[in-house]
Parts: sequence; C-alpha cells; structure tokens
Amino acid sequence: MPEQPPYLRIADVLRQRIAEHDWNVGDRLPSRTQIAEECGVGENVVRRAQELLISQGVLEGRAGSGTYVAEPRQRVRVVRSSAREQPGSSPFRADMQALGRQGNWESRTEAKVPAPVEIAARLGIPVGELCVRTVYEFLADGRPVQLSTSWEPYELTAGTLVVLPEGGPHAGVGVVNRMAVIGITVSHAVEQPEPRQATAEEASFLGIQKAALVTHIRRTYYSDQGQPVETADIVIPAASCEIVYEIPVGR
Repeated sequence: MPEQPPYLRIADVLRQRIAEHDWNVGDRLPSRTQIAEECGVGENVVRRAQELLISQGVLEGRAGSGTYVAEPRQRVRVVRSSAREQPGSSPFRADMQALGRQGNWESRTEAKVPAPVEIAARLGIPVGELCVRTVYEFLADGRPVQLSTSWEPYELTAGTLVVLPEGGPHAGVGVVNRMAVIGITVSHAVEQPEPRQATAEEASFLGIQKAALVTHIRRTYYSDQGQPVETADIVIPAASCEIVYEIPVGR
C-alpha cells in the first residue's frame, strides 16, 4: 500500500487531538512552526493539512489571527436525481423543504450572450452562437450553498414564454418543466463532478475561504432526440454540503 502523504498524516494528527479535546471549539491552534517542530515535518506540510481541515469545516482560518477549531456544522444534503423534477415546482426548493430548510435563490439573466468555446462544444453549437446565460446563487435559510451558471441556446427558446428561465409564467420551475412547455421532452442529463479549489469570486459568493475545496459539476440536459438543450457549471462547497445521487432502477 502506498505511504500516506505527510500532510494527510498531519491532518489526522490534528483531527485526533481535536477529538481528544486537546483543543476545543473556539481554541486557537499553536503556530505552524510549533506544530511542524512537534510533528517533525515542514511548515508547508502543516499548512496543507490545515487547509484540508478548513475545507472540511474542522478548522477555521481567521485573517491576521490564526487558525481555530471550528464550530461543528450540519452539512446540507444536495440530492442529484431526475426524480426531483416535479411539474410546476423547483427541484432545489423541494429538496430544501424535505430537509426542513427554506430554499430560495437569486439570479441574473443575460440574453444573446455569445457561446464560449467550451460551452459551444457542450451544447453542440458553433462558437459565438447566441445563448441565454443565467447565474444563480442558491440559498438555504438565507445562506449560500450552491452556485450555478446555466447556458441555453437562444435559438431554442427565442420568441417563447420560456426564453427567460426566471421570467414569465413558467419562471423558476426547472429546465425539464420549461422545455416541456415548448414541446421538448428532456430525457436525461449527464453530470461530470470533480473536486477543485474555489476561485476568489466563488469563495466570496459562498462565504468560504479562497481556494477551499468545492465540487464542480458540469451538467448537460438532453432532449429525447439527443439534442443538448442546457448546460451548467454547478459549484458546491465541500465543507458545508454533501452530494447524494439517486439512481433510478427499472422502468
């Protein structure tokens, strides 16, 4: 078995000391220099271990002050499932209601935005073709838990009541329900999740540290004709949210 990387070993040591109440919630940890000397490693190893524990919500970094034991937080469960698409309702709001939380979101929509290279490839359209772009900030009990940037081909919905995802009589009901209004049946979605560090802008929106661990999901909805009808980049903070996939079986 490969040897555990040093920073993971130190993270385990710090986690164990917290579990044994050497440090309690709100306590300031010793300096990185002191921890490094005690553990026989370099300060960079301690820094990486602390950054990992901060991303997991175990520690909290305070600018100009140091690193502290964080207050335990209940993670928000984010369910990814086609079964959550209910007529006339938002999948996110339904998920939050099931958890006893108030789910809401803020959004900004721009019509006729030229598709960048990656988005064009995901939607199967020429680079620069016009799209409707909507940026979402999803909230649970008023706190941001998810970001999403959605792209739809403008030509697909232009001149219809659903051209603006958050405007008109079908606002806020989700891609599947909106597309059904104009006779498009969404048959499936493809999601590609990967871990990465948050950008400065994402960290600011989500209220997390810059470079904290997030899950980036690239999602694309397809019609029953195999046509991509929407693609989105979804960003979820790892420390405060857990992602669960529900996979339907049978017919």
